[in-house]
Amino acid sequence: MASADSDPTDLLLLTAELVDIASESFAEAPIVAWLESELVGLAHLEVTRVGDNLVARTRLGRPTRVILAGHTDTVPANGNATARIDGDVLWGVGSADMKSGLAVMLHAARTMIEPALDVTYVFYAREEVASVHSGLGELFELRPDLLAGDVALLGEPTDGGIEAGCQGTIRFVVTLVGDRAHTARAWMGRNAIHRAAPLLGAVAGYEPRRPVIDGCEYHEALQVVAIEGGVSGNVVPDRVCLTVAHRFAPDRSSAEAEAHVRALFAPHVVDGDTVEVIDVAAAAAPSLTHPVIASIIERRGVEIRAKLGWTDVARFAEHGVPAANFGPGDATVAHTAGEHVRRGSISRTWIAVEELLRLGV
Repeated sequence: MASADSDPTDLLLLTAELVDIASESFAEAPIVAWLESELVGLAHLEVTRVGDNLVARTRLGRPTRVILAGHTDTVPANGNATARIDGDVLWGVGSADMKSGLAVMLHAARTMIEPALDVTYVFYAREEVASVHSGLGELFELRPDLLAGDVALLGEPTDGGIEAGCQGTIRFVVTLVGDRAHTARAWMGRNAIHRAAPLLGAVAGYEPRRPVIDGCEYHEALQVVAIEGGVSGNVVPDRVCLTVAHRFAPDRSSAEAEAHVRALFAPHVVDGDTVEVIDVAAAAAPSLTHPVIASIIERRGVEIRAKLGWTDVARFAEHGVPAANFGPGDATVAHTAGEHVRRGSISRTWIAVEELLRLGV
């Protein structure tokens, strides 16, 4: 089997090269074209482009196929569009989320000629925007055959640890109604904004669950994230809208999470009010016992944590592919002006990936 030197020194430079290719959501075409040019001539890979998504696969007939997947888009730059290396730290938009992960994938795709597992490398667009635009969703819709596999590793920033599963997310718009009146005769109306007070109190006093699943502690959340109401400075408002966001652990289905929150709302909602779900994404259970994921944990002794946010791990899980989050970088600095990645984080991730592809499970 052929493989590259495990020394990840050049991966910091490769990440910088990727950072310098601007790829804000909906403008990924240049980076996809560059990745395609790097991979299309490699004899050991079958390369397919679908829109702004790129899939490269080995076809070695191995009994296990692992998917290494990562999104090519970034949030808008914030004074950090150009990569800057200071010692062992690389600064720049997308450096953690997730061009360092893409660098690991690209290096593996270039150099692991005869891996012990068949590998599918998925570079997909539009992850940082609404789910309806997802390039991964587009692939599942148009070419699900390209995403067939036994397990998937998402290169989301986990600092070289395993973040298991992911929490689901659901957003509601709660509309409470009232009756308009002149504020000089306020008693003739019913103030919809005032009606929101008990509901706000119920959400503010909500005690989030913290279930432990396969040794991973998840932490749910319920937050009012927007409120809109009011007609004029001299009118009692007859309508107020609250947007409420709920993060739920993977021991609940989306329907169960919805029912749970609706029950909380129920005492504060009357005839004429509405509760509408405007966005929902399922949670994903941990897959720590899958042989591929377990082998990384056992060989490298990596830290295991629950994924509190939502990631495309859930999209793979919905299609029957167990998945985990595993990539370089610190998620807490993602999307900030100070986004950066450390050489050691890339190193830990590369060594584990190289070892997995060289040794199998």
